[in-house]
Amino acid sequence: AEMSAIAKTPPPPYYAVIFTSVRTEGDGGFKQAAGEMEALGYSQPGFLGAESVRDISGVGIRISYWESLQAIENWKNNTKHQDAQKMGQDIWYSSFATRVCKVEKIGMFK
Repeated sequence: AEMSAIAKTPPPPYYAVIFTSVRTEGDGGFKQAAGEMEALGYSQPGFLGAESVRDISGVGIRISYWESLQAIENWKNNTKHQDAQKMGQDIWYSSFATRVCKVEKIGMFK
């Protein structure tokens, strides 16, 4: 999968994981871990791409796209990813939400 501002995804159906978060103050190792998780995520079987934004107040949205619910489950259960999830809960995020959606239709607009 390629890294770009807008993920190049295949024709539906596939799945999206929407992770919305609010960062805490300071880095606390976040930047390094985020880079490692991005690289690890991109290497996972079934990963199709991702899009990510964070505003200056610390609110972020990351959407990752996956071939199947099983691929999402495998990523959720990845040991290194679980370590990062724990750090997120304990240190990096003051609040967060994760939503899993099935993508059934896409439209491309310029």
